[in-house]
This record gives sequence, C-alpha cells and structure tokens, in this order.
Amino acid sequence: MKKICDFLSGVPMSIVGGIFVVISFVLSHFDIPVAIDPAWITIIICGIPLLYLSIWRVIHNKGIQKISSALLICIAMIAAIMIDDLFAAGEVAFIMAIGAILEDKTTKRAKKGLTQLINLTPMLARRIIDGKEEMIKTEEIKVGYILRVLPGETIPVDGVIVSGHSSIDQSIMTGESLPVDKEIDDTVFCGTWNCFGTIDVKATQINENSSLQKLIRLVQDAEDKKAPIARIADVCASWLVPVALLIAIFAYVFTGNIVRAVTVLVVFCPCALVLATPTAIMAAIGQATKHGIVIKSGEALENMGKVDTITFDKTGTLTFGKLEVSDIALFSDTLNKQEFLSLVASAETRSEHPLGKAIVNYAKEQNVEFKTISDFSMESGKGIYSLINNDHLYCGNEKYLRENGVHIPENTIQTIEVFRNEGKASILVAMNHVCIGIIALSDVLRPTAGEIVNSLKAMNTDIVLLTGDHQKTADYFAKQVGIKTVKANLLPVDKVDRILQLQKAQKSVCMIGDGVNDAPALKTANVGIAMGGMGSDITVDASDMILMSDDISKIPYLKRLSNATVKTIKCSIALSLVINFIAIFLSLQGLLTPTTGALVHNAGSVLVVLIAALLYDRKFE
Repeated sequence: MKKICDFLSGVPMSIVGGIFVVISFVLSHFDIPVAIDPAWITIIICGIPLLYLSIWRVIHNKGIQKISSALLICIAMIAAIMIDDLFAAGEVAFIMAIGAILEDKTTKRAKKGLTQLINLTPMLARRIIDGKEEMIKTEEIKVGYILRVLPGETIPVDGVIVSGHSSIDQSIMTGESLPVDKEIDDTVFCGTWNCFGTIDVKATQINENSSLQKLIRLVQDAEDKKAPIARIADVCASWLVPVALLIAIFAYVFTGNIVRAVTVLVVFCPCALVLATPTAIMAAIGQATKHGIVIKSGEALENMGKVDTITFDKTGTLTFGKLEVSDIALFSDTLNKQEFLSLVASAETRSEHPLGKAIVNYAKEQNVEFKTISDFSMESGKGIYSLINNDHLYCGNEKYLRENGVHIPENTIQTIEVFRNEGKASILVAMNHVCIGIIALSDVLRPTAGEIVNSLKAMNTDIVLLTGDHQKTADYFAKQVGIKTVKANLLPVDKVDRILQLQKAQKSVCMIGDGVNDAPALKTANVGIAMGGMGSDITVDASDMILMSDDISKIPYLKRLSNATVKTIKCSIALSLVINFIAIFLSLQGLLTPTTGALVHNAGSVLVVLIAALLYDRKFE
C-alpha cells in the first residue's frame, strides 16, 4: 500500500490530479454534463495517499499527535463527496498534495557520506609474524598483532608504534592542519594516513572498537537521536480538527442544513496553512542559493533562526587551513634573511613534508635563488640533512638537531617558545653544527573572521571554538578574533560531548566545520554548516547547510534570512487562519457553498504563496 501511495503522491501523478480538477471546474462552470465527474480522478490520485497518511498517524502516533492536518482534510473531503460536491473534495486533496511535494523537496538528505566514511578503513593489512610480512584482511586483525604501515598507506587499526617513526596526517580525527610527528610508544588512530616513514604498529583497538568505527557510529547515532520537528500544520491541526467538527455540528444542529456544515469543514481545511511553511522555505532556499549557500532542509532554516550559540572549528573554518611562512628569526652575523631563506628552501626542495613545501613555495614567491644540493637525507618526523657548497645544513626539530651535535642556545629556546605560544610550527636550522635561525609557519586567519565574530555577538549569539589543535594554538587564534570560550585537544567524540552539554543547558547550537572529524558534531548540532569549497564530501553530507565559497561572512546573513523566514511563516499562518474564520462566518450565514468555499480558501493559498515569494528578492545584508 505504501508503494502505491508513494507512486500516487509523486510529482507526475499529482500533476495529472491537478489537470483533472481543473477540467472538473471548467465543466461545472459551463454546466457541461458528463457521466463521471473528472474530479473523481483527482480524489483517487491525491486523496488515497492522504487517507493512508491520516490513518497511519491515528494508529502509530501518540496522544494529540494522532490528530493531523491530513485527518481534517480527509473528513472535509469525505463530507464533500457525501453531498456530491466532488470539485471541492478534489481541490482540497490536490492542494495538500502540492504542499507535501514542496515540503519533501526541501527535506531530502544525501546519505552517501557515511558510506565514504566507512570506506576509509583499508581492506587489507600487512601483518609481521616471525620477521616476515603477510597480507591479511582487516577483519582478521586481533589485538596484539604487529602491523607494518608503509609511507602513503592508511593505518588499519588503533595502536601503538613499536618500531620506526613518521609523520601522521590525523586530520580525519583531530582536524589538525599539520601532520603529527610520531615515534615509538606513540598512539596512532585507524583511518589516519602515514605520510613518510615505515612504522610497525601493535594493534590495541580493532574493528568496532577502533576510533574510525566510533566516528562512524557517532554520525549514525547523531542522525538517529535528532528529534523530528512537528510540522506547524500538524501542531495547529491538533486544535483545528476538534474546533472544525464542533462548528460543523453546531451549524447542522441549528440550521438543519447539511451543506452549511460541509462548507464549514471545507473552508476550515488548512491548505494555506500547509503551504505557508514549504513555500517560504523554498523562497528562502532560492535566496540563499544566489549567495552561494546550499540549504538542505526547511528544519535547518527554522532552527537557524533559533540558534543562540555558534561553535566554530578552527582549521579551514576560521583559518584557511593553509600553512604559510610567518616569521624568520636569524641568529647569524654572516647571512642575511634572503641568503638564509635560499639555503633552507634549497634543502627543502627534496622534502615531501608539508612544512618543507610551504617554505619552498614562500621562497619562490620571494624570487629566491635556489642552490645545488650535493647530498640529502631525511629522518621521518624529525628533520632533513643537506650538503650545500660543502656546508652541512640541518633543518628540523630540537631533538633532531641535538642528536646531530648542535647546541641550542637559551635565546633560541625562548624564541621557539614565543612561536609556540602563537600557535606556530618552528623549524630550527643549523649550519656546520651551529644554530643559525628559525623559520616559523602558521595557518592563516581569514581576514573577516574577527568582524564576523563581532557581528554575531551583536546578534546576542555566544561563540565557542572547538578544535583538535593544541591549547596554545587554539588560544592564540581565539584571541585574534575575540572568542573567549575555547575548547582544544578535542577528538570527534569530545566535540559531540561539548555540543550535547550546551544543548542540555537549553542552548540551540550551530556547528561550523570542514573536516571529516567535524561530521559527528555537525550531525549532533541543531544546525550543521559545512565549508563546501574545501570541506570533505563526508562533512558536506553530514551538514544542514553548505557554504559553497567557504565565505564565513555569510553566517550573519544566514541568521537574518532564517529569522525572516520564520516570521514570514508565522505571518502567513496567521493570515490563513483569519481568512478561514471569515469564510466560516460566511458559511454559517449561507453565503458560501462547498465549491465557492473551496475557491475562497484557495485564494488564501495563493496569497500565502505570494507572501512567501517576497522572500526571494529581499535584501538581508
């Protein structure tokens, strides 16, 4: 039965129903006799799904939710059929069908993102047993197995490194913009990417207990836990149905005229009320699309208007998620900054590390001359060595330089600490075992970030920063834009927990993010907004709204648009109810029949659509 109703309520069959109800009106208007009124086709096409929906809700919904707008329409439709006013019956059924189609168009969600998340787990793993490698299926891995992960491979389980060192891109879990250097006894996560060195990992969490599987479950659970928002039409119907029935009964009792009673039921049908929400939402979605914003549901628009707390991810959201050279600290009297940069960039030309690539790109922008390298080596997660013009050049972290006999003066350590407090990554440079300088790199803050935060605060919205980055990095960027509440070092489950805590405190939360690690938080928040230009497909699919141009300056605009949409819906509903009550009064006076009553409340529906259409071109900036 459901398949039949889905077919009948589709766009093609609804169009057919509309054609036949128009034919019925034309035939009756010109008094053209027919054997079978064409409105019967409309009643069957548009009425059966409506009847099925109303019965289903009566059976399965609880309490007052059993009474819906569909039930009132069905009562009016049946009453109109009983007095042989088939046009009125077909017309109200068709209007409801149109409203349902518009609403469905605004609420469809893509589900492919979860599949992509699941596919991040590799199918095979390389087990080390008795010093030899063997390929096994991922599901065959057991706790304690030693697994070898080569450069460029995805880590198949949560585990601890027992041999080797490397840099791990764990942005999928933490959202950090930089790969994290890992060595023996450090923890690694399933689904993260091994950038450089070969490592042997001892499995500690497998299958459903791994971090990636927990991330998948978080996305699934967040979707399941989201309470469905009752349609405004159905909320109103909980009192409209009893009131309509009582007025219709009184009309029949006091006038003895069944036509007046049926007319009351017809004009009481909440067709304009049903159309108020989807038409306003469709207009607002069209308005947002012109500004490069995709809104995936009407609920998101309504909820955005209620949001009082916005949580930002840092990397790729408040920042561009792109590393750039920010500082050069030189400790040599024999080199200038240009010569120093030339040496370091020349050495880094053979490095695959993101920091090295950023230095090379910066040097090219500065038109630096690159030197010839006669020797090169790299220790994953530590640094690089180059021989340039018989000078031994070491670029890396403090540990790497010390291991190669370089003394690091106290003033250099203080400079490193300053950069660290500013959320910057530092590369120490030594030539011939003497520390000659530091190159600091940082993510780049979006120039409009501070203005946006201030604008949202002016709209009585609390701002919170949720990030997987280190606390000092998070604090530095938060201070730059004026965010006081900062939560750092967060895994995906931690971000979800923070949002749930805010919701328990009666906050309506909007989450803005771009990474895969943000997907559960986007699903959990009342409204999730993804950075569509650079965000992952999984993040985009988990969100309610998408900023296609990655322009977070659109957030205040979205808030104003959402507020206006909600006001328009409420205004349209109030207007439709006023028209309905006027029509009821005229019906009780005998001035309206079911057919003319249907036309009157149909005019109300048209008026509601016109009001909603005004949203499309309204200015909100």
